[in-house]
Amino acid sequence: MNTEGSSPRFRDLDTWPDAEILDALLERNFSALGAVRAALPQLQSAARSAAARLSSGEGRLFFAGAGTSGRLAVLDAVELPPTFGWPHERTGYLLAGGEAALVRSAEAAEDAASEGERLVAHADLQERDVLVGVAASGRTPFTVAVIKSAKSRGAFTIGIANNPAAPLLEAADTGIFLDTGPEVIAGSTRLAAGTAQKVALNLFSTLLMIRLGRVHSNLMIGVQPTNEKLARRAERIVAEIAGVEARRARELLERAEGDIRLAVLLHHEPDPEAARRRLAAAGGNLREALK
Repeated sequence: MNTEGSSPRFRDLDTWPDAEILDALLERNFSALGAVRAALPQLQSAARSAAARLSSGEGRLFFAGAGTSGRLAVLDAVELPPTFGWPHERTGYLLAGGEAALVRSAEAAEDAASEGERLVAHADLQERDVLVGVAASGRTPFTVAVIKSAKSRGAFTIGIANNPAAPLLEAADTGIFLDTGPEVIAGSTRLAAGTAQKVALNLFSTLLMIRLGRVHSNLMIGVQPTNEKLARRAERIVAEIAGVEARRARELLERAEGDIRLAVLLHHEPDPEAARRRLAAAGGNLREALK
């Protein structure tokens, strides 16, 4: 496997000067971005297909993995509600070793294929759902089992791996190969492979949220104003889209109970119920509702 290979270029790494070690690590992270660029067509395809499943307003978005890959997947999942207003109840993650593995390694858990199958059954994944599985090796039994089980239940599956022709890529509906090659420290896939996975997940989920109407222009219209900084940001967003002053934006947000999309619509449609119906008819897409 490429991810387990030892590159002669980095031999005797422990004897190198600090500056050369850091330069080598940084260079490999730059090359990781190149691996993501090569996978952009697959990322686009995955996001478009996922949006088609989730646009009905009922499907859920799940992420799965073990070890570093699993933690990166969970990180992407938990950022979606505060950033894009994606509902918590439509977000899920299946992590080998459970939530405890977020802060304490549980490497043995990655071999538990039966646990992956059990978690998929417990989550009751269905045809309307989407699941993203991430594994640097592409062979992790837990993650491969999750992908296969979810796919057998009709869910749309996406596999992200750093080795070509890996079982995870072959099992998923859409496979995304990130060709990061051997690590500076052989087998330490928290390095370049992890960087590529984080960027790929970021690109996929952001494009997905844009296609699901969670972004208007380049503004986060789903952001939750749960603190002072975010409240001010919400005001600026409403002011910019509606073309009103900050004071008016605050009033609209208060009437909309913090919902930016509804606040913008209330500037054009004073009746809150009528504005909600308009937004619902547009599938939550503010641009369509404003038409």
